[in-house]
Amino acid sequence: MGEFVICGHVLNPASARHVTMARQVLHVGADGVIVASHAAGTAAATAVLDDAARRGVPVHELAPAQLLMPGFADLHVHAPQWPQMGRALDLPLREWLEQRTFPLEARFADPAFAAPVYEQMVTTLLANGTTTAVFFATIHEESSLTLARICLRHGLRAHVGLVAMDDPALCPADYRNPSIAQALAASSRFIHAVRALPGNENALVRPMVTPRFIPACTDGLLHGLGALAAAEGCMIQTHCSESDWEHDYVRQRMGVNDTVALDRFGLLRRGTVLAHSCFMTAEDMALVHARGAAIAHCPLSNAYFAGAVLPLRQAWQAGVHVGLGTDISGGYSPSVAVNAAMAVTAARMLDTGNDPALPAATRGRTDARLTFAEGLWLATRGGTDALGITAGQLAPGMAFDAIMVDRAAPGSNIMLPPAGDPDHTAEDIAQQILCNMGRPNIRTVWVAGRRVHGAETP
Repeated sequence: MGEFVICGHVLNPASARHVTMARQVLHVGADGVIVASHAAGTAAATAVLDDAARRGVPVHELAPAQLLMPGFADLHVHAPQWPQMGRALDLPLREWLEQRTFPLEARFADPAFAAPVYEQMVTTLLANGTTTAVFFATIHEESSLTLARICLRHGLRAHVGLVAMDDPALCPADYRNPSIAQALAASSRFIHAVRALPGNENALVRPMVTPRFIPACTDGLLHGLGALAAAEGCMIQTHCSESDWEHDYVRQRMGVNDTVALDRFGLLRRGTVLAHSCFMTAEDMALVHARGAAIAHCPLSNAYFAGAVLPLRQAWQAGVHVGLGTDISGGYSPSVAVNAAMAVTAARMLDTGNDPALPAATRGRTDARLTFAEGLWLATRGGTDALGITAGQLAPGMAFDAIMVDRAAPGSNIMLPPAGDPDHTAEDIAQQILCNMGRPNIRTVWVAGRRVHGAETP
């Protein structure tokens, strides 16, 4: 990896509501951070190109149908569920866990079974433009560390969590931590092992404290994990108010919603990622904002297992950090772009309502819809900001986590304007990419300036 310059169209989420598209000259430093970005044809851009030519720095010129955009951040992936992606979506959540998911995850006790699964998953995520991913692994230390090693080898920016789950009321005998002490010791060892991986000195791969969700954990384990995360300065991930069943289960056991319970256990703070959160109240959202935690919005899997649509705009209005999660395999697609488009679709349905028996004026929840510019933000900077990562926009000071999209690639579903017609607006192109981009369009992917998927550019 060395410094280089790229010239071409850049699609950039400038803010949550605004996306830009312009020809730029980007200078990427040897450390993988964007040094400068100037409008093509300006004196500053010319100076960058002249300096690159003088010093022999590679310069890549994109074709007219190609563009750069930030890489995608996926805040919620169940790595061991990769083999059942696109299956068993007809089951309710609890039956899905007990009949399909727990038995599958138990097989990851065997690292020889885990390694090829994780290898295929990581390379497929990169091929879909994911440059940052947050993983639930399993309770098994060796195979979970294998996942961390694979992410590091392929250059995927990753947060990996060793799952903790010990409550025999929900967890099967062959797939749970045998004791609180064992679960806490394993989590502690895992944190230190990931941080000490050779080649991980820049913390490209980070550990996360990972109570599966409140129903799977005893109070003692939840308290212990909160204390461990604080002592180690480690980020946290868990599920929160996902479905009617899970939300009601917690209320009956704890007497409060998930958010309040997690806060009491010391598990709600900056660096906590709460998957789903569909049933949060306004008070819950205010608490999440006060603690600096984030929501991983999983619109595709919510359609199958949550029974509700996250009121995302309400969360934003409360000041909550929100990014997107594919929730593999509760979600059937590894593409963050597909989930971003689904986030816009789900918000539209929440806004308009979907029961034709009701009058249009009373059918929906007003002011819930999202724009595609906001969908792009969720898929990029919204997710990285939730994790405290300086990436997600192609701007100076940001890590060059990027995708080169070829809109004219063979097999593309992206329709270019007819010859002689002007190109679309930035919002049009963002919408087209989120709705129609597929793997054929993703020519090259970089993480921190390192090419991690695809061909040399151009």
